[in-house]
Amino acid sequence: MARKTTKSGGAQLRSRAAEPRSLLWLQGLVCGGLATLATPTALLLGVLFGPALLATMLDRQFGRPIARCIALGSLSAVVAPIRTLWSAGQTMEAALVLASDAETIGWAWGAAAAGWLIVELTPVGVRAVLETISLSRTISLVQTRGRLETEWGLPPAETPEDK
Repeated sequence: MARKTTKSGGAQLRSRAAEPRSLLWLQGLVCGGLATLATPTALLLGVLFGPALLATMLDRQFGRPIARCIALGSLSAVVAPIRTLWSAGQTMEAALVLASDAETIGWAWGAAAAGWLIVELTPVGVRAVLETISLSRTISLVQTRGRLETEWGLPPAETPEDK
């Protein structure tokens, strides 16, 4: 087990499984096996998953949300070319033809861009919806207060503009 020193100077035990790099060697082993045993598939996946691989290296947020969305977008466009490659006998010639096809790359990288756009625009859209709900609720409350003021004969409320 590894020891982690806390700010107070005390040592705290933690398992190696909790470290984010603990499975890095296993991922490398799987990728090496794929590149060795299925080179045409690895070549095609490397080209089509290029934006997802780049996002994985650059995204430093916890859980890598941007990289996940880009990878899922890429995955949706990679299925058809991989099926085509496997139907063609999984040869290097077929992999190179598919990897150099502008339409195939355009669909895969366009889907990755769509995944990135979704992850970037979703917070803006959610904020706009919440802002609209908040404004409509405020208008409703102001109208209700005005109606109650007239019904009960209360003096008008002070607004921030009056101060």
